[in-house]
Amino acid sequence: MNTMTALLSGLVFGLGLIVSGMANPAKVLGFLDLAGAWDPSLAFVMAGAIGVGLVAFRIAGGRSRSLTGAPMALPTNRTIDRRLVGGAVLFGIGWGLAGFCPGPALVALGLGAPKALVFVAAMLLGMLGFELFERRPAGPPRPA
Repeated sequence: MNTMTALLSGLVFGLGLIVSGMANPAKVLGFLDLAGAWDPSLAFVMAGAIGVGLVAFRIAGGRSRSLTGAPMALPTNRTIDRRLVGGAVLFGIGWGLAGFCPGPALVALGLGAPKALVFVAAMLLGMLGFELFERRPAGPPRPA
């Protein structure tokens, strides 16, 4: 049941990305080009997604189990630290350069977009690099 729910959710999400234009890097870059031919249409997509997310998280916060019966596991950490800010900056740079973020890149890859193949390969290399960096042994403590 969980596999079918995940598949259906992914299909609906991917279809939404295609319909909204988020899988088209030219449309995304047009949205990010505030000094040029700015395309504000994705702001409405984002506002709609935020609205749906607010309602969904409000409902989920009051539940102990998901609709599929799995335990509810919502994030609890609200700390804004260097790692979070650094990750957000890297995400923004990648989004601005390529016009893709991970979800739309996977959808575009499924649609056969060559640019998406390059992005997804770079994304996977970045994920591997992060894992290797996180698993490295801790060095000696730094002097104060």
